[in-house]
Amino acid sequence: MANVRVRKRGKSYEYQFEIAPIDGKRKSQTKSGFDTKREAELAGIKAYNEYISAGQPYKPSDMSYSDYLDYWMKNYCEINLRYNTIQVYANIIKNHIKPKVGVYRLSQITTGTLQEFINSVYIEKGVSKNFLKNILKVLKSSYNYATDVVEFVKYNPALKVKLPRYENPESDPAHIFTPEEISIIFNRFRNSHTIYYAFLTAYYTGLRISEVFGLKWEDIDLENKTLTVDRNIVKKNQGGGTKHRHISGNSTTVWYYGPCKTDSSYRTIDIGDSLVEALKEFKQEQEIFKEQYGDMYMKHYEKEVVNPYNNQKEIKIVNAYAEIDIALPEAHLVFVKDNGVFEGNDTCKYPFQVIHYELGIPCRFHDFRDTHATRLIEAGADIKAVSKRLGHSTIEITYNIYVRVTAKMEEEIVSKFEDYTTAFDVPILKKPREEMLNLDV
Repeated sequence: MANVRVRKRGKSYEYQFEIAPIDGKRKSQTKSGFDTKREAELAGIKAYNEYISAGQPYKPSDMSYSDYLDYWMKNYCEINLRYNTIQVYANIIKNHIKPKVGVYRLSQITTGTLQEFINSVYIEKGVSKNFLKNILKVLKSSYNYATDVVEFVKYNPALKVKLPRYENPESDPAHIFTPEEISIIFNRFRNSHTIYYAFLTAYYTGLRISEVFGLKWEDIDLENKTLTVDRNIVKKNQGGGTKHRHISGNSTTVWYYGPCKTDSSYRTIDIGDSLVEALKEFKQEQEIFKEQYGDMYMKHYEKEVVNPYNNQKEIKIVNAYAEIDIALPEAHLVFVKDNGVFEGNDTCKYPFQVIHYELGIPCRFHDFRDTHATRLIEAGADIKAVSKRLGHSTIEITYNIYVRVTAKMEEEIVSKFEDYTTAFDVPILKKPREEMLNLDV
């Protein structure tokens, strides 16, 4: 390429090409250190093409959808989205989108191509409607970035793609625990104190699972009876090939502090005497275990690291036995095992299998949150206060997700209306059956 010049400098080669003048002075871009003239030439051509495309590493007309998705993940998703969302998108792209439509050029894919793809996933994979919605979301979002931000293509072919019809609507996954079920669950885990107190906290506060296991003792004011939500706990799988827990010394699972879901999720709520007394007991018990385990008690520390995706600072949880001195701030995490080991949200994996299969109760950790909210609303709590307590960004979310009509509320509807009409002496027409049959129409 005539615009790129290659020359030998000492024992290596360098490329050079002219760029736009700055302050009226000619400027050039140069890079050296290549072993051969050909290497320098190829690198120079690539760099020049990127330069004339304003830094974009691809020609949109030639780019495959597969390469574009890599570009989108790196330049948008990894910078702007949460870790768990990035992992979900990456799995969808790897397992579903790339094998089917990744080979096509970004600029050539049509609405028909994507509609056929969505239909094929529906027919061949039998995935749930919510999962298919996530696949379509990746298609639409990736093309939105291609059209509105980087302008690689002129229109978004995913906008008009429709989800296939699901004959049987998916059931609401939420399960509102009855008082009997709550009693059964807590009795089952009364001797597993980490589980017991974590469940109790969720039931009495409505916190999300990542908020519960992100709690430190500093967040709980047992004197003033308040609890502050200031973080989530986030699990990140590091490089490696084992799924063993971290106490084995070779885990790929590492826990981090993450931001709360929304700005409204940062909150301080009141807690009642029952939970306060329970947490006091749990804290005293932990102090006893620390003494019993001594140097073999697992402690946790807060290490500041840089997120490789967005180059922002974040806190990583590191572990060490008590006998080891660590020059880092200690993390006084609430829900640890008797020996101090912290397993975050994974603490609940086995217990929920027990609840589902042994106790026969439909369950998710989120059901404690659902139950807490529903019982508050049943008791007549103000919907705005409930919304604030749950950390919702808008009151509509509280209405849409948590205002569920329970059996108790259904039974009360008719009697309440009867009481209302009786109060105003609404006349009820009463005539003999024979007289009604002879009425003139």
